Amino acid sequence: MKVQFDVVVIGGGAAGFFAAIHAAQGGQREVAILEKTSKLLTKVLVSGGGRCNVTHDCMYANKLVKNYPRGGNSLKKAFETFGPTDTVKWFESKGVRLKTEGDGRMFPVSNSSQTIADCLLNEAERAGVDIQIKTEVKAIVPQTGGLFQLETAQGGPIICRKVIVTSGGFSKPETYDFISKLGISIAAPVPSLFTFNVPDSDLKDLMGLSVAKGSVQIPGTGWKQEGPVLITHWGFSAPAVIKLSAWAAIDLNKRSYKFPILINWTGLGEEDVRAALRQMREIHPNKTVKGNACFDISARLWERLCDKAGIVQEVRHAEVPAKSINRLVEMLVRSPFDVSGKTTWKEEFVTCGGVELDEVELHTFESNKIPGLYFAGEVLNVDGITGGFNFQHAWTSGYLAGMSAGG
Repeated sequence: MKVQFDVVVIGGGAAGFFAAIHAAQGGQREVAILEKTSKLLTKVLVSGGGRCNVTHDCMYANKLVKNYPRGGNSLKKAFETFGPTDTVKWFESKGVRLKTEGDGRMFPVSNSSQTIADCLLNEAERAGVDIQIKTEVKAIVPQTGGLFQLETAQGGPIICRKVIVTSGGFSKPETYDFISKLGISIAAPVPSLFTFNVPDSDLKDLMGLSVAKGSVQIPGTGWKQEGPVLITHWGFSAPAVIKLSAWAAIDLNKRSYKFPILINWTGLGEEDVRAALRQMREIHPNKTVKGNACFDISARLWERLCDKAGIVQEVRHAEVPAKSINRLVEMLVRSPFDVSGKTTWKEEFVTCGGVELDEVELHTFESNKIPGLYFAGEVLNVDGITGGFNFQHAWTSGYLAGMSAGG
């Protein structure tokens, strides 16, 4: 049985390329990437609106893990070995400078995801990695002597010494069959990072309006997230919504994506909102309520919230009834909506679920059942919130798996 490669990486995404580059050990190992589609690094290219949110400026592992709804705490030592600081150093050592934006997200200075893709492609070529597209692996078959035979849909079998699976997350459980048939436990896949569809929203005509400091919660649960909230033509989006979708992913899936939400447009507590309105009444008694937006809310959204509270155009602060103020406060801090469905956030579909973390040694990401078999990236049951955290997991797990497999 002729060994064709030292290491074969299944999947041509971020984790796959990073694993292959490091497994190749500068050209000392024969390494191949097998990608079943005709495209490489797809999520790298679409991430961050085409700018690629490479990582996040969260340099301490104990803080970094708090941004992963699933798997984070288990990855603390892995992040200590290769974290955001190491990611920045690696890319900058290849001539790709990164910059940090106000919210901590890190992008290439070029503002182009192509810069990151080109860097990975160039490093893979420099390391002698054999890249094969339109090559789907249907089965991984362990052989005697510690080898693996990979059955492909397009041609004959491939024999290798080590296998790193970086095939990404799948939406259907059966897509993991080529892994589960090896006796590897799989957590059922569930969508994460999505926006909320609200078909009956009476704000859809205000699409494009947002608040910078808001919050979204699901009443009767502990699910709540703060941050920007955006009104869309289908419902609501922006970080507060998307982060909530990640943390509550499994619960929302069980609810078939039908659930109530309450939106706070102010970022303040109820008493602070009441106090601010009382202050307006004292300082500007003759100003109309509807014509003078507060709490950094846009005039059009403020007017709509006043309408929902029953406050008409000409009513001044000095004469607005207490009942109307109560309704306005309710609209400001607990606007109710009924979510019915979800929309994938741009093209950056993320799943929770996949290979259970107790199936791998977390300092190498090697299977603890089948020596020589590794897993990295989204194929693992790890998912982060938006902001560069999913890519950081890809770089970390890809690096550790690649270094171990190629060592």
